[in-house]
Amino acid sequence: MSTTEPLAPEVGARLLVVDDNAANRYVLRSWLERAGHSVVEAADGAAALATLARLDPVPELAIVDVRLPDMSGFEVCERIKADPRTTGIPVVHVSAIAVATDDRTQGLYRGADAYLTEPIAPTELLATVTAALRYSRARTRAERLTERIRDLHRATLDVYATQDVAALAEAAAAGAFGLFGTSVLVLAQASRREPVYVARHDRHGPANAVAGSPRLLAALAARALSKRVGVAAVDVPAREWRGLHRAATEPRGPGPGVPDPRVADPVVAESDVPGPVVPDRDVRGPGVPGSVVPDPATGLDGDVLVVVARARAGQPPVCMVVDAGVPSADEARPILTQFAQAVAMALEAVRTYAEEHDLAVTLQRSLLPARLPDSGATMAVRYLPAAQRSEVGGDFYDAFATDAGLLVAVGDVAGHSLEAAVVMGQLRHALRAYALEGHGLRELVVRLDAYLDHECPTWTATMCLVLVAPDRSGVEVANAGHLPPLLARPGERPEYLTAHGPLLGVGLVHPETTTHRVVPGTRLVMITDGLVERRRGDMQIQLDRLLELVAEASTGGPGDSDTEGLCDLLVDAFGGADHEDDVVVVAVDIEAP
Repeated sequence: MSTTEPLAPEVGARLLVVDDNAANRYVLRSWLERAGHSVVEAADGAAALATLARLDPVPELAIVDVRLPDMSGFEVCERIKADPRTTGIPVVHVSAIAVATDDRTQGLYRGADAYLTEPIAPTELLATVTAALRYSRARTRAERLTERIRDLHRATLDVYATQDVAALAEAAAAGAFGLFGTSVLVLAQASRREPVYVARHDRHGPANAVAGSPRLLAALAARALSKRVGVAAVDVPAREWRGLHRAATEPRGPGPGVPDPRVADPVVAESDVPGPVVPDRDVRGPGVPGSVVPDPATGLDGDVLVVVARARAGQPPVCMVVDAGVPSADEARPILTQFAQAVAMALEAVRTYAEEHDLAVTLQRSLLPARLPDSGATMAVRYLPAAQRSEVGGDFYDAFATDAGLLVAVGDVAGHSLEAAVVMGQLRHALRAYALEGHGLRELVVRLDAYLDHECPTWTATMCLVLVAPDRSGVEVANAGHLPPLLARPGERPEYLTAHGPLLGVGLVHPETTTHRVVPGTRLVMITDGLVERRRGDMQIQLDRLLELVAEASTGGPGDSDTEGLCDLLVDAFGGADHEDDVVVVAVDIEAP
């Protein structure tokens, strides 16, 4: 290499040259363009700043003469560094006049990255530009990587916050789009018995995840990862991608006999999909117009990068499809593969949550009564497990006939766990056993308190017992720390039966029961606190609202509701199925003897 050749120049940079001398600009431009750079010129400071404001993207480096006709090069440099849009542009000062040590020192202190005095050798200029660009580009890459890592953490948290596969696919698509700004397609499936959910995010915004065929997911998985656990990325040419997409989403042929699109596709294993396959039909999500997998023309019509991740053997993977031309592919791929792996882990958590929640609900329901008694009353019950939790809870109800009348019970064991459900089951069976022995209501409460203290000494529970007399003339109430039952007599305003004693399991004295007059047509409503309790809210306001709703539904007029309708009304009025805690609602209409 000769001494006149530039030392490893940063080829391809766009540079700004600011000098009021046209001859100097010409010389600088010729040197820089021969080294592979492109040059934008300005004759004074105002023109330079206007050029920077106009250009997008801005030049990567500025060479600024110190002596300009309208302002000093020092001021130009300061204004460049003060603008957030241009603060990262390296500035190289050049001067044939301001060559003293104080001039050079001032220029560097006021923001310049280098200071050259004329006459300047072309090799010195190009080496200085190369060094400044090398540092600037390294800093830009580091800043971009830092931003992407921050965005990666945010996107990962958003994915882990989801609780179903459709929401996970949407969050993953949004997260990948936020990371790279390119069209993204995400395919995820809870299990081979469940539908694939497909979510897209592009410059037009997010699209809701819709149910689709497993064939495209299986084909892409076979292309990249096969049956392995882990993560893999593979480039898929545009022609092959369009073929995979078309084969997995187009029907064999129109006309009658097409299966119901709401029925899931047969299972397609990755090993069964060596390449593009033809599906049995076009699969569409319920109520979703058009093909489930968006047309590649929406943004994925060229070469694509397919990233497939699986966290557990035997489970369907997560698949991400992005434009293969994402900026800085060498930087993007490690981030994208790491994100895909995080999404796969989140999908595994969603699967585990769903399995545990289903198991918990099944277990809890098995501990509750299988049927309601037919004993002089019309009854309805709603039991809703907490929507946001997989643990079983301790809410329970029971109703059965005894020699003393119809006994209705509602209770709540403190805590949410398998142990709470077990304690709940023990209490309910103990209640039945003691009641069938013929013990009175207060004695039932005393015995249950002693049983809980002896058998489950670390647990407490609330319980309300209501005994409807055989002649329907009255109800006897024993309340151990539970919410009061609500009584609505025909033609009268409903009232809470507020007398109560301590909760079970604390060993305190329980008061005598109370008896209240009823007539045929009287309505009894009992609940657990999950219906009306909120983290931020006044319980009394909610109870007052409950009373008003029962009053409106128990008028005997056109707006009257039967027990089934009343239960639905109360559940819907207080949040539907989206409750933070388990909910029990029991409605009883007392009939004539």
